[in-house]
Amino acid sequence: MALHFGKRENEINKPLSNPVSSPRYGSGTTVTGTSPVSTPEPAAPAAPSSVASEVPEGGSKLTVGPNIKLKGVEITDCDTLVVEGLVEATMDSRVIQIAQQGEFKGSAEIDIAEIRGVFDGNLTVRQKMVIYATGKVTGKIRYGKVVIEEGGQLSGDIECSVSVSKGSPKQASMALAA
Repeated sequence: MALHFGKRENEINKPLSNPVSSPRYGSGTTVTGTSPVSTPEPAAPAAPSSVASEVPEGGSKLTVGPNIKLKGVEITDCDTLVVEGLVEATMDSRVIQIAQQGEFKGSAEIDIAEIRGVFDGNLTVRQKMVIYATGKVTGKIRYGKVVIEEGGQLSGDIECSVSVSKGSPKQASMALAA
């Protein structure tokens, strides 16, 4: 008699679910083990109003949760970094999302930045940076486009990396003013 993962070879497998003869909450029907249970389709989630919703899903994602401290690392091959705790690192990625309680210190080169918390260091955003009302960005900042909600803070050595040759000079100066 051999044991495999806590089972004996001669033990008969029992079904995991037994028929339920009592009604479910809120329904007058009974559910048995022989008929499939139909569950209502969940409502489609509302599309988030974030910039990252433009980025296709399915890539690699790293989430640093609240009360987590990640220090002294280099983050590579990560499509999306979600910061809810503290990260001290260098990274090259596609998207960074810093939650309201999140904080990133270090150097980052990314495509899209959504900042609700704190970023301190060298930040190069190749496409679009969004600073929400609770966001604070300080350091050496380079960006393609920027959106700052009322209350959002941006300070330090700041430079728009959009070339002036695109569009008319009036449009270029308006992009720099934004």
